[in-house]
Amino acid sequence: MERHAKAVRLISSTIRSYFERSLPYRISHGSTNSTRPAHLKKSAHLVDIAALRNVLEVNKADRTALVEPNVPMDALVAATLPHGLVPPVVMEFPGITAGGGFAGTAGESSSFRWGYFDETVKSVEMVLPDGEVVTASPEKDSKYEDLFKGAVASVGTLGVTTLLKLQLIDAKRFVKTTYRRTSSVAEAVRVVKEECAKEENDYVDGILFSKDHGVIVSGTMTDEGPKDGETVKTFSGPWDPWFYMHAQDVTKGLPSSESTQAAAESTVTEHIPLAEYLFRYDRGGFWVGAAAFDYFRPVPFTRFFRWFLDDFLHTRMLYRALHASGESAKFFVQDLAIPYETAEQFVDYTTDSLDIWPLWLCPLKTPKGPTFHPHLRGQGAGEMLNIGVWGWGPKNREAFVKANRDLEAKVNELGGMKWLYAHTYYSDAEFWDAYGNREPYEALRSKYKATSLPNVYDKVRVKDAPPESGWKAWVKSTWPLGGLVGIVRGIQSKDYMLHRNAAWKWKGDEKEKTA
Repeated sequence: MERHAKAVRLISSTIRSYFERSLPYRISHGSTNSTRPAHLKKSAHLVDIAALRNVLEVNKADRTALVEPNVPMDALVAATLPHGLVPPVVMEFPGITAGGGFAGTAGESSSFRWGYFDETVKSVEMVLPDGEVVTASPEKDSKYEDLFKGAVASVGTLGVTTLLKLQLIDAKRFVKTTYRRTSSVAEAVRVVKEECAKEENDYVDGILFSKDHGVIVSGTMTDEGPKDGETVKTFSGPWDPWFYMHAQDVTKGLPSSESTQAAAESTVTEHIPLAEYLFRYDRGGFWVGAAAFDYFRPVPFTRFFRWFLDDFLHTRMLYRALHASGESAKFFVQDLAIPYETAEQFVDYTTDSLDIWPLWLCPLKTPKGPTFHPHLRGQGAGEMLNIGVWGWGPKNREAFVKANRDLEAKVNELGGMKWLYAHTYYSDAEFWDAYGNREPYEALRSKYKATSLPNVYDKVRVKDAPPESGWKAWVKSTWPLGGLVGIVRGIQSKDYMLHRNAAWKWKGDEKEKTA
């Protein structure tokens, strides 16, 4: 803890110095899982918190962990599993950090039960904009209850998080995973709700490959392994299948579960080691990794090349390449929380306007506002369906912006809200009308001396700027040079070594593992 305290003192001193001189600054984390373009130049004053990347303590007695903000999910899981514990909500990309989950919006396949990641955080240590170090918790009547609740999902605009105390739950060896086939969007939405209502389910999400082929995936933690003759399924090895392709393959020949009688025949069940399940979408970044093959044609999208290029097809490397190549400005990455009642209308819209497949479905238990999390407008806490829309957008810049603007308008029309990690084109009035949190948020910024920092809207919106020029812009815009720059940056980061040496990967009896 002394190392941590020393680091926080340095961060506090740096922030206080900038505050006293009224200087803007930028937080340097060392990595990002956002597709938003950076607004502050690299020459801006920096507060470097990249060293805060350790799990300081796992307390088995009270089932908590003390975690610095830059601890990624794979390191967190690797630290808690030896104690028989796991976080209730684990973001499905290994490189997403605990601090990012708190300051942003992280809803995953256990969020139908536990809510967003921050709802499993018991307290946070923060450095306020004037350099004061405080500890805030969501407990009623605690001194900084308002700060804690205001800092959630506000993308670091009230202060810098330097430590989190996380709730943990008992872990089991496996997730008994059931794939349930659906044959329409309406059926998929109905089945998601059915699976969420089952007490035995710890995880629920779904994939729509088309309007007539969906798979709803439910999981139950268990210490019981597969029966004799069955195998343990893994997804982290270079020769393993990508999870979404596996889900499609094992269900494509099944009937739908439209009738109760057909429900048993419409499912496939298998056992996946817990950590393998939590990070099952890492290889291929759900299905976004397939877009790399579209870019680098004529490299074929075959099992051999997915094995041969595996180091480049994990989410950490994909994010590095996406940003370094400039392709993040052309790729459509949006997560939308839609009321169940209008989800089918939304899929109809994306089919007609974007024709992006697959789509991800993730049920959410959303909190009561005010909050920058997606939530039911005017209805308090409730259930929504996160629909992930990820794929190539229009190549023309104006058409790309219009497609994003039209999507935002449709989401508003259908009573939904969007994640703020992605490209956001709302006007100032549209943004605050959608999130409805301006007055209490600005009051908090005044109370905690944060008005010199950018507010949430300033941080998340895509700003109008002239196109990049010069030789670097030419390289990024020229095929395949931009993509090659992304690959080089990924290699330089050595992020591929993190996956190669990941402690969470299944190391059971080789006879149990599948190729």
